[in-house]
Amino acid sequence: MCGIAGFTTLDHAVPRGRIAGALKAIHHRGPDQRGFHESDLIALGATRLAIIDVGQGDQPMFANDGDVVIAFNGEIYNHPELRADLEQRGHRFATRCDTEVVLRAFLEWDTGAFARLRGMFAAALWTGSKRRLVLARDRMGIKPLYIAHRGRDLYFGSELKTLLHHPEIPRRLDLNGLSLYLSLNWTPAPYTLVEGIEKVWPGEYVEWVDGELTRAPYWSLRFEPHSRWTLDDAKERLDELLRASVREHLISDVPLGVWSSGGVDSSTILHYAAQEVPRLKTFSVSFRGASHDESPWFREVAQKYGTDHHEFDLNPEHDLPDTIERMVHFLDEPTADAGALPVWYLSQMTRRHVTVALSGEGADELFGGYLTYRADALAAQARRVPAWIRRLGLQALRLWPVSDDKISFEYKAKRFLAGTLLDPAEAHPFWNGAFDEPTKRSLYTAGRYPNPRQLMNTLPTEAFRCGEVNRFLWLDQRYYLADDILTKCDRMSMAHSLEVRPPFLDHRIVEFAATLPEEFKVRGPVLKFLLRELMRGKLPETVLTRKKEGFDIPAHKWFRGALRPMMEDVLSEPAIRASGLFNAEAIARVKQAHLRRRANLGYPLWGLLILFLWMKEWKIDSATAR
Repeated sequence: MCGIAGFTTLDHAVPRGRIAGALKAIHHRGPDQRGFHESDLIALGATRLAIIDVGQGDQPMFANDGDVVIAFNGEIYNHPELRADLEQRGHRFATRCDTEVVLRAFLEWDTGAFARLRGMFAAALWTGSKRRLVLARDRMGIKPLYIAHRGRDLYFGSELKTLLHHPEIPRRLDLNGLSLYLSLNWTPAPYTLVEGIEKVWPGEYVEWVDGELTRAPYWSLRFEPHSRWTLDDAKERLDELLRASVREHLISDVPLGVWSSGGVDSSTILHYAAQEVPRLKTFSVSFRGASHDESPWFREVAQKYGTDHHEFDLNPEHDLPDTIERMVHFLDEPTADAGALPVWYLSQMTRRHVTVALSGEGADELFGGYLTYRADALAAQARRVPAWIRRLGLQALRLWPVSDDKISFEYKAKRFLAGTLLDPAEAHPFWNGAFDEPTKRSLYTAGRYPNPRQLMNTLPTEAFRCGEVNRFLWLDQRYYLADDILTKCDRMSMAHSLEVRPPFLDHRIVEFAATLPEEFKVRGPVLKFLLRELMRGKLPETVLTRKKEGFDIPAHKWFRGALRPMMEDVLSEPAIRASGLFNAEAIARVKQAHLRRRANLGYPLWGLLILFLWMKEWKIDSATAR
């Protein structure tokens, strides 16, 4: 696992050694080795966290003739198979690492190599004789990759930090990205919150040749559900795929463990991993005394599989403001997902014991694990009731006393009714989002910009013919998974030089899930129906039947208590006015509504807090945003 960075130099003279500074900014991603290549046309390099072939595999890595050089971030789980194939084609290897396999696969198949890779990656390959740079990102967006095209030159890196290192790139807030962030709590590709910087799409490669830029997908997911699956056949196939994926994800030359929440997803990964590795280490976060504490379940699972278990209790007694400020530096691109804080502490604890951890990310988006999928179905029925009656119901619910619980019944009921008043394409992201459009427009004086409904317009036509549940699964896999869940996991884990691997996101499992009928995913009140049926008799029944808890903090409660002083300071009237963009009175109304218990607005406030801390940390100019 590594971080990569680089830039071309057709239109601007760059002092030698600047690439070293860009790499230093992401030293946390690869503390074991740092190297770079510079020429008159390009500079690129990598920081390495050594996982496979620890003693060799330093980067950048060159082809035998020195013409092609690679900087690589990720893990390729089928690299032994590809190596064997390439050796039969005449390639000779100097290392055991997967980076060399990717390099030689590119020499053999050019951009056709990317579709042959099974794993998570961001890669940069420079061919000097052709004045050609190729960048590629893995299918599901597990590993990040950013670009900025200015004039004829291209800048790229694993994190925004590497691009913000360049004075040629202005640190100006992007209003399109901001609009989506305030709605969603995260920023969907290709947008970022910095004007001129974009994300490379998952499953895409970017080709720069002598100043000209082209982009193309090398993989795209097709949802083609069919009825030939029987439940038993689907269970058997999923069992085969999970067993193979977990076995591959366990390949490592350094110590590894498993993240465990006591839920179905992480417990499934632990079940298959425990069959391959004895006495695994497991890691969890608890919230002792809180209604959302998951410790009874993850302890039960740890005992069942005899793991060497470690846990961290997250409570307001920790120095939360200091940690949040440090976290914002490493978040790099703001995400208002409050789950980033427990993942920070989980990563910090895990790294003291191992270098690699397996996690359960992706199962919810593949197999239908979120309450939002049930909300979508219930909302379709609720919309048969006249809108004026629903508005009256929402007004009545707003008189209901608010609770300090993380996600209380009254919070869900209010959110649900508000969502029924929206278009279905806008309601789905709204269930877990932040501000509705009228409130968002009151927060800043920037006019109209993209809203979440427009994300649906980017989906292929066939997505709208594959069923109501599947089309929202498609949306969440394309955006929410990559731009929120995986972004949060990557930044918080790599901040502690920890590699996290999600076996559910093997593309064979992703493609399999896309062929399943909807009733194998959401069946009545049962979410992830197929996965639960597969694990029945394997996992404790208490794990299979427990209600889902989101992995985040009790933001509503903490902003009325432990985090209130920080919120008041960061979102003070002078700080808001100094931004030159936001409406201080509107944000003050949001704060007061929360503090006076007229509404639970902890999660929107978390998003604003992270945003203002981020702009301050990276000196992002919002006053001149266009």
